[in-house]
Amino acid sequence: MLIDEEKCIGCKQCLPYCPAGAILFHDKKASIDLDECVECNVCYRVGVCPEEAFVQQPLAWPRSVRAVYSDPLNVHKETGLAGRGTEEIKTNDVTGRFKSGEIGVAIEVGRPGIGSRLRELEKMSIALAGIEGVKFEPKNPLTGLIDLSSGKLPADILNEKVLSAIIEVAVPRALLLEVVRTIKNTAEAMDTVVSVDVASRPGKDGRWEGEALLYGADIYYRPNAKINIGLGKPLIP
Repeated sequence: MLIDEEKCIGCKQCLPYCPAGAILFHDKKASIDLDECVECNVCYRVGVCPEEAFVQQPLAWPRSVRAVYSDPLNVHKETGLAGRGTEEIKTNDVTGRFKSGEIGVAIEVGRPGIGSRLRELEKMSIALAGIEGVKFEPKNPLTGLIDLSSGKLPADILNEKVLSAIIEVAVPRALLLEVVRTIKNTAEAMDTVVSVDVASRPGKDGRWEGEALLYGADIYYRPNAKINIGLGKPLIP
């Protein structure tokens, strides 16, 4: 994103809308810190500038990666889906993405207000790729960028910054605790924030299969942190 300084009147109305803190003011004019800008288009789309000074410049690779993972209106050409991931694991009761005995794990790297360089996300994908039995979700747009044998991302995108990106994997039930501990240990060495979703099919007792594992390992979790209303037909066990 760019700002036409000839049009800018320095009113600062745009400042609160940038989730990356990339709008700067100097000599009563606004400008964009292009290194920090994640190309989410919020400043442009919100329409708060009275002079329409924001300019969407053409984005070439690798900078185009920023917009793909930061602007939720983008549709990924690889998957045909908008947003950062699939329908996400909160819709498993409709999609049936994970089967009995299989646990879905989504790791969100970065958040609005903090963001993340993709080099930080690569630390997590490398750690997960090193666990035999972990399967990266093929319909997640990020998976197409990951070398599934090593977990590495293309070297030319590592310095690109995004609001957040989501790694989605499926693991056998027996591997859940190892995967969660790996995520925790890896996150401690990352220069951003990490949040984790865990989901599975419900067991015969009505509890989801991973709940007892996390509880028994004294791992804090919030059940039903997201509730999907859903308009699809739920699967019948």
